[in-house]
Amino acid sequence: MSLNQLITGIAHVGIRVHTLDRARAFYELLGFNFVIGPIGPEPVAIMTHSSGIEINFILNAADTSTQNVLMDLKEKHPGYTHIALSVKNVFEIKSELEKLGVTITEGPITFQNGSTSIFARDPDRNVIEFNQAM
Repeated sequence: MSLNQLITGIAHVGIRVHTLDRARAFYELLGFNFVIGPIGPEPVAIMTHSSGIEINFILNAADTSTQNVLMDLKEKHPGYTHIALSVKNVFEIKSELEKLGVTITEGPITFQNGSTSIFARDPDRNVIEFNQAM
């Protein structure tokens, strides 16, 4: 069997954060539910969304005053830069996020493929894209 046939999807997304309470509160605004944590040697906490998305918070980020090295420094380092969440209506998401006090950092942007996105940051400056397919 080929790797193409063996890989069935994304199991979870790991996001490094400073503190569980702050990250948990933010992602609960987005509809994620706390499952367990901290657990393991890292330690890790797990949240899930009814859409099937699982996020694992890795609770070992440096001091809160440090920059996001993948997004905020002039020198561009390799690595994952953001999570993109599929949404039904990007303009409704924008409105709901703003009501909750979440700052939209970019967008709406309509790409050449016809999809439209907005971008926000979580409390640890991790980028979240909200993407409406065309």
